[in-house]
Amino acid sequence: MNPFTYPAALRAAGAVVIAVDLVMAGLVENAFCNIRPPGHHAERGRAMGFCIFNNIAVGTAHAMAQHGLKRVAIVDFDVHHGNGTEEIFATDQRVMLCSTFQHPFYPYSGSESASDHIINVPLKAGASGMEFRSAVTKHWLPALERFKPEFIMISAGFDAHREDDMSSLGLVEADYAWVTEQIQDIAVRYAGGRIVSALEGGYELHALGRSATAHVKQLSGL
Repeated sequence: MNPFTYPAALRAAGAVVIAVDLVMAGLVENAFCNIRPPGHHAERGRAMGFCIFNNIAVGTAHAMAQHGLKRVAIVDFDVHHGNGTEEIFATDQRVMLCSTFQHPFYPYSGSESASDHIINVPLKAGASGMEFRSAVTKHWLPALERFKPEFIMISAGFDAHREDDMSSLGLVEADYAWVTEQIQDIAVRYAGGRIVSALEGGYELHALGRSATAHVKQLSGL
């Protein structure tokens, strides 16, 4: 942390709140929040793992409290398990969390805590984009079809990229574009296309830039 961390963290969480409001008002079809610090490790009362506030959880809570939504899905493809997001919504049946992550790996959680609305899919070190796509197809998509979300939030971490030294997975830009397309298909069918995505991890700047661009291009229909 430094003297600029707190105002940056407020802006990061606030960006997701504003994005939810813009999407719900129909002013934009969807939104990508290009923010730091990330958020998905932050719990209700604890900052950890570079995360001060849980940005995507703040946005989700806002969507339900201020806009009356009853079913919000969070999809998290960061290489680390979003332990904070799970801790916040573990007993809230209004929220479905679908997450893939390398395991065993920081924060060493998620492999044994799945439930009917917490869809955790651990991936072994060295897993490729093909294995990631298989996990999404087999586990995420059927769960989301059952849940029929009214809104979809994305914890968009790009640190599972094969060039990112933070992890040992093998995803590439095409995998991020593909998973974004799958999420969009669900959103169009059940949520009026409403998606808000927020940047989480991604630490090799060239790979991060290319991956985020692929994600945004797919969200934008480009």
